[in-house]
Amino acid sequence: MTSDEQRLEELRGLLQRAAYAYYVLDAPIMPDAIYDGLYRELETLEQRYPHRITPDSPTQRVGATPAAQLTAVAHRIPLYSLDNAFDAAEMAAWEERLRRVLGDRPFSYVCELKIDGSALALTYEQGVLVRGATRGDGTMGEEVTANVRTIRSIPLRLLTDRPPEWLEVRGEVFLPLGVFDQLNDDRRDAGLEPFANPRNAAAGTLRQLDPRIVASRRLDFFAYTVHGPEQAEPLDQWQALAYLESMGFRVSQSRQHCPDLAAVGAFYAFWQQERQGLPYLTDGVVIKVHEAAAQRILGFTQKVPRWAIAWKYPAEEVPTPLVGVTFQVGRTGAITPVAELKPVVLAGTTVSRATLHNGDRLRELDLHIGDTVVVRKAGEIIPEVVQVLPQLRPAGASLVTMPSHCPECAQPVHREDSEAAMRCVNPQCPALVRGAIAHWVSRAALNIDGIGEKLIRQLVATQQVRTVADLYTLNLEQLLALDRLATKSATKLLSAIAQSRQQPVDRVLYGLGIRHVGSVTAKVLIDAFGSLGTLMAATPEEISQIHGVGPEIAQSVWHWCHDPAHQHLIACLEDLGFRLMAPPSSGVAEERPSHPAIAHKTFVITGSLTSLTREDAKAKILASGGKVSDSLSKKTDYLVVGAEAGSKLAKAQKLGTACLSETEFLNLWATTPSDAVGES
Repeated sequence: MTSDEQRLEELRGLLQRAAYAYYVLDAPIMPDAIYDGLYRELETLEQRYPHRITPDSPTQRVGATPAAQLTAVAHRIPLYSLDNAFDAAEMAAWEERLRRVLGDRPFSYVCELKIDGSALALTYEQGVLVRGATRGDGTMGEEVTANVRTIRSIPLRLLTDRPPEWLEVRGEVFLPLGVFDQLNDDRRDAGLEPFANPRNAAAGTLRQLDPRIVASRRLDFFAYTVHGPEQAEPLDQWQALAYLESMGFRVSQSRQHCPDLAAVGAFYAFWQQERQGLPYLTDGVVIKVHEAAAQRILGFTQKVPRWAIAWKYPAEEVPTPLVGVTFQVGRTGAITPVAELKPVVLAGTTVSRATLHNGDRLRELDLHIGDTVVVRKAGEIIPEVVQVLPQLRPAGASLVTMPSHCPECAQPVHREDSEAAMRCVNPQCPALVRGAIAHWVSRAALNIDGIGEKLIRQLVATQQVRTVADLYTLNLEQLLALDRLATKSATKLLSAIAQSRQQPVDRVLYGLGIRHVGSVTAKVLIDAFGSLGTLMAATPEEISQIHGVGPEIAQSVWHWCHDPAHQHLIACLEDLGFRLMAPPSSGVAEERPSHPAIAHKTFVITGSLTSLTREDAKAKILASGGKVSDSLSKKTDYLVVGAEAGSKLAKAQKLGTACLSETEFLNLWATTPSDAVGES
């Protein structure tokens, strides 16, 4: 090894220790200027000796090219959620269950704050980070290694001269509140929609295809669980956290070893009051049995570990004055009332707007302008008005009612008997056109990068775009006449629009925005009919016979296909060069995989899911041999209930249909006990 190469190794060690002190210990050991000089020296040497570049080098934190897509990977050790408790009585019942199993064996607890972020699994081999994966369904996640390398509080190499053969580390990725606020300020300045909350922003960032975007958002990480080779002596929980610290990981300092449940309660009560001062969000306390031997005895149910539980904080509710109510028109014409509020801090973020859901909810609240309302975050994500305080109502306050005409196009609104939503049914309504364009260009549809909300508003307002087909007739001169669009950006945008003609027909079908047709259903329909033309000629009965497609979807598709305006749109797309037929198959029939808990079962999903989208949930069900329907009936096996569940929940209870929370739904795939646990 030459002197330069020796210096290269020395620099890596220096920079690794400096980064650990700065990002993990918050105790810098050298000035920034010195660090920058050493970093540049390392870069120069690695350029001179490229064969000496290693994956754990500090220069490789943002060295990957954007990925085409994320790859599914199996977790070495499954990563599942925790059981939840919501009050002291439920905690006492949990401890009683522990005592029935452990008998007279003494045990204690370790309490850690439950970070409100996204679970992450890290794999190290011979001390070097080789893989990062999202939680996924607990057994399968998505590989995000290139993105994980950008997180400065995650070591690329363990801080030890004698690393284990392999190490599995589990923890939580999160966005510090200060970073989140700055990120949203930057997005507003760029004309982009701000992120709803730090949790969603962290999860979405982790799944970005471009590591450079991830690096710019400055994610952080707390480690909470470690697993090593089977022959290694299991660590007690407090020892495990100390071990993680010694290996170079950031571990929450807000933790405590508690001898009994009374001490656990005191820890919980303290942080319930003090959490607002933390630089990150926490939604509860995780309590684990400290002793490794007791953990082994307690073991696991099919879904969760018996030795750990999350004691969740109650949903935060705050009062604030109602300034006004606006009415938003969505892509499908649904009109949603939105409360405009005097800004108030709620669960760590400033809230100035909250959903009122629909006209039925509006009437139920008896809402008046000037009322003081109680606001909370539904599922700790979406702000909603839960209560009005009529005793504080000002004199002469006016009642809020749903509009009889669309606030965008002034056409009469319509409400179907079976729905709570009121809709604008004018296909030329600017709001519907904007929604159709936004849906068409979205990632899951035609994936046209560069068309944001402000640009769509300009294109629709100037009537240059009335349907999605009009996007493909735009020219450079038209785009340059719009605000804030330079030649380079406009040229790049035209290229992206042209390339989108090559997207497969199932994406085109999804992009058309037919009610009840998500990306999974679009793929199922194209697989069954082979082309958009064949589908448009099919009867509702023929469509409803397809596996995973119910009568409600079939009627929706049939009505859309028989609208003359839609038929004209399809003809235009065909003239524009779109491929409206599925590629020829190999002729080898694929066997549908199945899962014993899902196969041949019919699922309906209601409300908003937090760890995956509805389309992801549908894809998961269909891939395991199950069926998905949009309508609830006696034939429905399971109703999956998310936040803001609607009338389907009440109907399911009347029918006696089994109702699953999001966690219970995901745990259907857990068929064997696990020796690992996730905390989000």
